[in-house]
Amino acid sequence: MNFENHITLENSRVRLEPLNESHFMELLPIAENQPNLLQFSPSPFGNAEKLKENIQQAIQGRIEKQRYPFAIFDKQKNRFIGSTSFGGISVKDKRIEIGWTWLDKEVQGSGINFYCKHLLLKYAFENLEFERVELKTDSRNLQSRKAIEKIGAKFEGEFRSHTLMPDGFRRNTVYYSILKSEWKEIEDSVFGEIR
Repeated sequence: MNFENHITLENSRVRLEPLNESHFMELLPIAENQPNLLQFSPSPFGNAEKLKENIQQAIQGRIEKQRYPFAIFDKQKNRFIGSTSFGGISVKDKRIEIGWTWLDKEVQGSGINFYCKHLLLKYAFENLEFERVELKTDSRNLQSRKAIEKIGAKFEGEFRSHTLMPDGFRRNTVYYSILKSEWKEIEDSVFGEIR
């Protein structure tokens, strides 16, 4: 995983490009109009100051070689509609996490997350040649859990009192994974229509 590379992933519906400070103004209306969008995430969000902090944390993660954040461009809407990242990267163990994903409520349920996940999974397994992709979410986030299960990820368990939330609540975190040995079958059966 080369964090210096400018990784752009693209298909007919979406373009993922490296997140940087220039995306702030494009994403700001989402943060201001949907302040509770990240209610199940420990990431700052909901106004200009918090969005700036969110983007700076993501960029710092890339500098520290811990996270590779993307801005999500919706080709149908012709605008940026959210962000997602690779993280939890262990080159030695050939393991990577897909997460920190958030989308404008206007496009949720439109299938755009499906197109994003296909790009990220394909890159992780076929370009990086990793053996395992992990996904995790707040156990209360049923929408996120359904989206993760829809792409063929297997439930692995629940970590109790796992993450401290901004409001002081300690969330339980549920873990899912997809293995490289499962990828081709999942790509054919789950993502066949967009290949």
